[in-house]
Amino acid sequence: LTRETGPKVVKGDPARKAHPPKHVDHHLVTPTISVSDSALKFTHVLYNLSPAELYEQAIKYEKGSFITSTGALATLSGAKTGRSPRDKRVVKDETTADELWWGKGSPNIEMDEHTFMINRERAVDYLNSLDKVFVNDQFLNWDPQNRIKVRIVSARAYHSLFMHNMCIRPTPEELENFGTPDFTIYNAGQFPCNRYTHYMTSSTSIDLNLARREMVILAPSMPGR
Repeated sequence: LTRETGPKVVKGDPARKAHPPKHVDHHLVTPTISVSDSALKFTHVLYNLSPAELYEQAIKYEKGSFITSTGALATLSGAKTGRSPRDKRVVKDETTADELWWGKGSPNIEMDEHTFMINRERAVDYLNSLDKVFVNDQFLNWDPQNRIKVRIVSARAYHSLFMHNMCIRPTPEELENFGTPDFTIYNAGQFPCNRYTHYMTSSTSIDLNLARREMVILAPSMPGR
């Protein structure tokens, strides 16, 4: 599952013809995604787009997207319209078995490593089938000593906008030195999980693997909250 180089990163709308820039500011050059074990093979990545660019992507290419009278982006999320707490699962392994709260009353619903990898492959296969994906490189935790680098790969523009608002946005200088992320989220939130897979109770599953430092989101178009 390892790759020597990451996919080519292209910023902007793939439908537009590329024009050579008259001036390039080295602080605004989009960095190349570094070595990853994601196995993603897509060729067009929309990287850290601004809210305006994400609005444009949603309005032009995602059916049912509109700008409201207050300026917010409204979109059709599909069958899931909000949080799905009973569909969130955590891989129970040697570490998490003792460190996390399990059982009655706990929000942590267990799953095994094998089932996580099935859902991960399903999400990656779906993302591989798309003409373009949205990638956000951002930070979690305001404390610099405990801050982690997170990469979110999303299928839809509004998913990317959601994460743009939720996470800490790096400066251009921080992006240049972002490197390999500490945590990766595969948001295939437009594609359902297989309900016949072990542990699944619906077409939605939000799966967390702390050992792999990965999260997988499979759902009928929910943002993945």
